[in-house]
Amino acid sequence: MSRVLYFDCFSGISGDMAIGALLDAGLPLAELQRALGSLALGEAHVHARKVLRAGVSATKFSVHEHQHDDADHAHDHSHDQPHSHAGSHPHRHLSAIFKMIDRSALSASGRERARAMFQRLGEAEAAIHQMPVEKVHLHEVGALDSIIDIVGIVFAMEWAGADQVVCSPLNVGGGMVQSAHGLFPVPAPATLKILGGAPVYSGTVQKELVTPTGALIATTYAASFGSIPAMSIERIGYGAGDRDDPVTPNVLRVLIGTAAQPSTRERVTVIECEIDDMNPQIFGVAMDRLYAAGALEVFYVPVQMKKNRPGTLLTVIAPPEKRSELADVIFRETTTIGLRHGEVEREVLAREIVEVTTPIGTVRFKIAHRGGRVVNATPEFDDCARLAAANNLSVKDVQAIAIKAYTP
Repeated sequence: MSRVLYFDCFSGISGDMAIGALLDAGLPLAELQRALGSLALGEAHVHARKVLRAGVSATKFSVHEHQHDDADHAHDHSHDQPHSHAGSHPHRHLSAIFKMIDRSALSASGRERARAMFQRLGEAEAAIHQMPVEKVHLHEVGALDSIIDIVGIVFAMEWAGADQVVCSPLNVGGGMVQSAHGLFPVPAPATLKILGGAPVYSGTVQKELVTPTGALIATTYAASFGSIPAMSIERIGYGAGDRDDPVTPNVLRVLIGTAAQPSTRERVTVIECEIDDMNPQIFGVAMDRLYAAGALEVFYVPVQMKKNRPGTLLTVIAPPEKRSELADVIFRETTTIGLRHGEVEREVLAREIVEVTTPIGTVRFKIAHRGGRVVNATPEFDDCARLAAANNLSVKDVQAIAIKAYTP
């Protein structure tokens, strides 16, 4: 069964929130600490603790860096507002970060993924600040924090083992955020560039909710954005941000489970019109040409129209992108002067064609599944008609022979 991971970003996403959520979902902290320890980050270490955010229990992931300065004090790095990190800890260029990643305990594919993520982060900063990417030192996100967040999430996602990652539309927040370059609107320019075409919105909380690292995680891992996919949920994790908003839990929710057996859901366009003044011989030609133009279904229904005239309702079901082309066919091939159309969602069973050997020849069957169970198995009429003619049997007899030969 396919494993699915869903990022529910109703309160945004940041690196520490993503790692916290996966820790909350069962990732062993000791394993994460061992993986991060291979980076040789000096006296920096990570820890996790349970907190409440608007009454919701969540895991807060933090980086603790001990620095020997005049006050000889320890720094506990906040990830929730990365643009405030213009502090005194060292910032590394991409080349130095790549060397650290290459020496890490990540798998070969994990190291490649981490390098690619940092490359995207560096290119976004370089484009915003008009500088060569090799000169970027990532002061906007804090090199230490971003190294730990990105390497940590790569390790955590390998632990999760998801075959499919889906992300909700991203609540980016609003307002203004302080950066090393001044006061910027939310989303910050680098965040916005990394988000690309991902769906975003601004909720009631007017603070920065999606950080550059959070945007990088969502757009790197998510194959699609939307509502929760059909799945059986096995693990749930809540990763806490720094703030405790009294109304909306400041958490990222992660759902991990197995994908439900797919039934195909899709958007289709329904095109309709009534016709009461056309030669009946034309209806067959119009249907053939609509199918040739890409219609999924075409059917006619007798109706009683205005002035008590009998007429015919034409209904065409088609992919939305075919609507204009099919409308042209209807106007060209029929006498109607107006159409109605609208999009609806349809659900169809997963289908496959299998060949079944019978005593009188091979018959193709159309097999329909739902939830891993066969719900329909129908012999193809054309095959039955061909074998009926060849064996001097009725079509009904051939259908009965085929159904007897079929074994699920």
